[in-house]
Amino acid sequence: MTPKALEGVKVLEYADFVTGPYCTKLLADLGAAVIKIEIPGGGDPSRRRGPFPGDIPDRERSGLFLYLNTNKRSITLDPAVPMGRKIFTALVEWADILVEDHAPGAMEAMGISYDALRGFNPKLVMTSITPFGQTGPCSGDKAYGLNISHGAGSGYLTPVAEAEDDREPIKAGGFFDHCCSGLSAATATLLAFYRRKLSGDGEHIDISEQEASLAYDRVEVGIFANENFIVRRIHSGIGVALAPCRDGHIVFAATGNPLHWESLMAMMDHPVWAKEERFTDQASRFKYAREINDHLSKWTVNHTTEDLYRRLAQAGIPVGIVRSQSDLVEKDAQLKHREFFTGIDHPAAGELTYASAAYRFSETPWRLDRPAPTLGQHNDEVYGGILGYSREQQVKLRQMGIL
Repeated sequence: MTPKALEGVKVLEYADFVTGPYCTKLLADLGAAVIKIEIPGGGDPSRRRGPFPGDIPDRERSGLFLYLNTNKRSITLDPAVPMGRKIFTALVEWADILVEDHAPGAMEAMGISYDALRGFNPKLVMTSITPFGQTGPCSGDKAYGLNISHGAGSGYLTPVAEAEDDREPIKAGGFFDHCCSGLSAATATLLAFYRRKLSGDGEHIDISEQEASLAYDRVEVGIFANENFIVRRIHSGIGVALAPCRDGHIVFAATGNPLHWESLMAMMDHPVWAKEERFTDQASRFKYAREINDHLSKWTVNHTTEDLYRRLAQAGIPVGIVRSQSDLVEKDAQLKHREFFTGIDHPAAGELTYASAAYRFSETPWRLDRPAPTLGQHNDEVYGGILGYSREQQVKLRQMGIL
């Protein structure tokens, strides 16, 4: 079987919920050997977060956990107790990379700070993920995705369907901000690992989720920093609002290029309203965007989404169908052609379908080799194989509550 891009890289994950696990998922799916540490008994809290099949809670069938932890191994361990700390440091000696998401000072309190751990592994790359970073007046504060989104100012950038700039802020859907932070963490981790390959030195990476999310909106923040102007939730132009069709909605942009406008008018047989003076130049069309969108909606509602998509695309006009999850999985011909969705069998949840990756490597292909692990599934493999503990020693550690 063709080796994957990160084959041979060893990663220890001491993180839960979304950001840290998403960071290590990206590494695991590229071939890194990721050992996920979960607290004995309950495991990663995302195991208790749905969706669950049939809405029946089951720690081995959480859709969130199953997605975030593909291609990983799971062990149970409590590093907060002395024996657990000893095992943890032994795993750090094995690892190239450690990803953790505990509050500033928490790792130090357990005796496993970066300074302590590099005594066991001077080449260790350690990535620490927190809501607001390791330093500063808010460094000890807790936050979830909702807090991060608004704390980074992105709630005011979500587009609106009408030209109203006083609408309330809203966060992006799902776990967008957590995943942005996880992507930033994975990128930084790989860069530090690449530097280690060149220099032989380890490194400690401080990831602030607020800053990671903010970095995706840097243009708007820069506008205020330099021009004292706040970008708010404004309508972004003609044809960008949701346009109703017979069977759903479509989104197309007809203002960025005058040729797009001319092509659209030709497609609409040059309607009488478009010849009004206020609609004849680009600047004026932006000013009267709401009226134009009303006219466009009266035209689009008489067509199907697929029909309009094909016609607009052939005319070179940027266009997209507003897809639901079911549309993406079952109907999207482009995703089917590129085999974006892939399946794998899980021992508790059965056959599962996953989104794959947004990239294609010609020599080191992305692969889904193993489903997300059950809690502690790889205890014997790790404790017995990597660390050399006997079955009897593992039983004793389990009885002590360490595993």
